[in-house]
Amino acid sequence: HDHIASAIGAAVSASEGVDLLCYLTPSEHLALPNAEEVKSGLIAYRIAAHAGDLVKLREKAIKWDMKMTEARRTLDWEKQLALSIDPELAAKIHGRTGQHPGNNVPCTMCGGACVYLMLPQQRKYEKNPEKLEQST
Repeated sequence: HDHIASAIGAAVSASEGVDLLCYLTPSEHLALPNAEEVKSGLIAYRIAAHAGDLVKLREKAIKWDMKMTEARRTLDWEKQLALSIDPELAAKIHGRTGQHPGNNVPCTMCGGACVYLMLPQQRKYEKNPEKLEQST
């Protein structure tokens, strides 16, 4: 997993202002990489570069994260998939659920315990606890 270890160093370097990151693959020091290993290395370094940008550029870099946060909050799967670091892999994984990306339902990991479903209910309770207690 040299590509992960080096991506951690790359994130620190990027946060300190380095101008160029050169990715490593999982096959580093083992063999020539195949296409999937190159993709894994590039994704690790894309994450590293973004982490460095969050430290260096703050508000400019956080826009992407905030868009993803909003897409998650509204259970907008199409937007989440489009904004993900690896949209192809995200769509493949989400496709295993049998849910259509246009359906605004929680993921199969959390289901009814989804924070994005529970938080609005909690906020309603905090505003008017008596009304909710009477309805239970």
